[in-house]
Amino acid sequence: MAASIDRDYVVTTVEERDIKFIRFWFTDVLGMLKSFAVTDSELENAFEEGMGFDGSSINGFTRIQESDMIAFPDANTFQVIPWRPEEQGVARMFADIVKPDGTPFEGDPRYALKRVLGKAADMGYTMYVGPELEFFYFADEHGTETLDKGGYFDLTPLDIASNLRRETVLTLEKMGIPVEYSHHEVAPSQHEIDLRYQDALTMADAVMTYRLIVKEIAYANGVYATFMPKPIQGENGSGMHTHQSLFTKDGNAFFDANDPEGFNLSTIGKQYIAGLLKYAPDFCAVTNPLVNSYKRLVPGFEAPVYVSWARRNRSAMVRVPMYKPGKEAATRVELRSPDPSANPYLAFAVMLGAGLKGIEEGLELMPEATNDIFEMTEDELAEAGIATLPKNLGEAIEKFEASETMKEILGEHIHKYYTANKKAEWSEYIQYVSEWELDRYLSTI
Repeated sequence: MAASIDRDYVVTTVEERDIKFIRFWFTDVLGMLKSFAVTDSELENAFEEGMGFDGSSINGFTRIQESDMIAFPDANTFQVIPWRPEEQGVARMFADIVKPDGTPFEGDPRYALKRVLGKAADMGYTMYVGPELEFFYFADEHGTETLDKGGYFDLTPLDIASNLRRETVLTLEKMGIPVEYSHHEVAPSQHEIDLRYQDALTMADAVMTYRLIVKEIAYANGVYATFMPKPIQGENGSGMHTHQSLFTKDGNAFFDANDPEGFNLSTIGKQYIAGLLKYAPDFCAVTNPLVNSYKRLVPGFEAPVYVSWARRNRSAMVRVPMYKPGKEAATRVELRSPDPSANPYLAFAVMLGAGLKGIEEGLELMPEATNDIFEMTEDELAEAGIATLPKNLGEAIEKFEASETMKEILGEHIHKYYTANKKAEWSEYIQYVSEWELDRYLSTI
């Protein structure tokens, strides 16, 4: 984690750099970024007493008769916003939401993640994550006109968005977010910027910042960026492959050079993976939260649909990157099913919660999937004990709602509001008459 920043540093920096407005950022239950600004003269008071606001207008927060909420800024997240003017500039801090009595608000996704991280800490673990967020550039927000016909790792002239990616990476680094890779992805006009491993809370904040910066840089250059999981029919969708590991005071808890199976995985690592596999169908509604998410989770487009794990096999849902000598600290697991529309606070919370459950329950890891799972028959899948992820949002929310484990991990408030919102979205979708249906049936039935 980055060095701790105290309030005095923030107040001094605001004064020295002529910062006039400080934006408080937080998310609703669905992961939509919310913001309000205070002036520099209000900053010290905000640190002491927080800033009140009406929570009844925020999706999944609270009822109107219990609407008062208070936002306390987290000094560690202070950053000057580089795309705003330098004179009388703008900075931001993420805020923690509390109730008027000073207790944490159960509907704050940042608090939900902190609760699970606290449980991990009590067990002796710190979670580190490294997500790979993919996105598309389009000519505008009204359609899917691509900017290029490039493919995986292609360079100019096919990849005309190289400068957009470069500007995005530089802006991310100005805001203290280190980047590991950036490149063109498989589909036309699809791109990926990978953030360097950090602790889970810092990374969740970074993902929210990343999504905004990608969109801001695109907008400033006259194009549109989207994290919609599957915007183009017949092309690969956008994922958020999430590399994750647990560390103790002694190092990486997933590494064991003496693993009798030769995977270099510790018992803790195997149990963590088993927990991900067991609870993936339950948390799919969080990691893949949209109707559109399930247009990506279909066989044939690199997105995993089968609950399985492997080392080299990229058709598996969980991949364990091969161990390199001298790189014990890099031992990790990669969950390949999530997509970038997910609320990162809730997504990291359910991943970690599932993994910890695997450890607590002493779950045994199923055999490694060595075949191309997409080519296996239903009988072969059943024989191998390989289940499938939910096929649509309706099925996913049924599993999520029925899961006592998800309620325990996220808390009853978020579990209830999230379920209600997604049920409403699914109900609206299944009543919608699409162009496909009109084309298929109107002239023949």
